[in-house]
Amino acid sequence: MPKMKTRKSAAKRFRKTSKGKIKRNKAYRAHFMEKKSKRQKRTLRKGSYVSKADKQRVKRMLSS
Repeated sequence: MPKMKTRKSAAKRFRKTSKGKIKRNKAYRAHFMEKKSKRQKRTLRKGSYVSKADKQRVKRMLSS
């Protein structure tokens, strides 16, 4: 059976940490930023982790 290919779109969006968690960037940051409050923009800057429900799906996309 051949090796699974990495989904390049996922590889650009997600990174694995040393402890096995998967980091991601937050959504809603691309445009329409002047409508958003300073507080919202500040929290959007910070990264977050992939939820438990999606973790297995993302791992499968990243496996090469």
